[in-house]
Amino acid sequence: MNLPPPTATDVRSAAVRITGHTHRTPVLTSRGLDESTGLRCYLKCENFQRTGSFKLRGATNFIHQIPEDARPKGVVAYSSGNHAQAVAYASRAAGIDATIIMPTDAPKTKIFNTQDMGAKVITYDRKTGDREAIGREIAAERGSMLIPPYDHPWIIAGQGTLALELLEEVDNLDALLVCLGGGGMLSGCALIAKEINPAIRLFGVEPALANDYELSLKAGRPIRVDGNATIADGLRTPQPGEITFPIIEHLVEDVLTVTEEEIIAAMKYTLSRLKIVAEPSGVVCIAAAMAGKLPTGIERVGIVVSGGNVDLDFLAKLAYANECSARSNLRTSFPSART
Repeated sequence: MNLPPPTATDVRSAAVRITGHTHRTPVLTSRGLDESTGLRCYLKCENFQRTGSFKLRGATNFIHQIPEDARPKGVVAYSSGNHAQAVAYASRAAGIDATIIMPTDAPKTKIFNTQDMGAKVITYDRKTGDREAIGREIAAERGSMLIPPYDHPWIIAGQGTLALELLEEVDNLDALLVCLGGGGMLSGCALIAKEINPAIRLFGVEPALANDYELSLKAGRPIRVDGNATIADGLRTPQPGEITFPIIEHLVEDVLTVTEEEIIAAMKYTLSRLKIVAEPSGVVCIAAAMAGKLPTGIERVGIVVSGGNVDLDFLAKLAYANECSARSNLRTSFPSART
């Protein structure tokens, strides 16, 4: 389908369309986070969304616009996890069969959850396979609708609904920080945020090990970055989208990058101080705020926590490493202490 680029009006229409099928997620604050960052932070917690991430917004908006005569042929999607779970959930709710292409190294919990929601999972080797090509081939064979993870007007409009909710709840934000992979969420959020408040400053946040947007914006054209080894598996997209890149280039002030160490520090803080579970991709905006990456002149900032589907084995290792560090610090401060 040849569709026009998405608009703020499309975001508002999507908000109506997905009502009742998605949660209106909470906006949380933390005095400790404010003190540590020097900002007034408002966390839009998509980790409390159904399926555990913001992706359900776009998937639901997409599926509810599929023509009735196309639904019996099912849908196909490709994803490392959150889009997979979102499409699986939304498809089951709509009575549509779903096939999801996922990398073999995707977090186990995301593969299990996708299957548990009734979708058929086909795995591929991320190093040698092309998920988009596999998805197109399967969709063509079956006559199925292909649901891309970010580069589609219906997906972009759906993801933007989270910013609409945030700005309806919190007035006069100076800036909005949005996690950045393929750019679907940032594009949708930028469209609606700039309509509501033209003065708001918009920033994408991506891992330094997957900085395709940072490089692309500097070059003025999409740049491909392969072999992204970041722990933020949901942000490993190698290249900006054809639809998302122009929107972000036009509306977003800058892209901030965070290191793996900064992501881990943000995960530890989120778990131990905020008492919420968020995945590595979900905390990159908190990481940017904690690391002082924002420019001066910003006080009130909206921060997207994009998802909470962290692999339990990874979380256990993180908690163990944190405990070992705490014990080491205790022995250093009090040599006679027994732990």
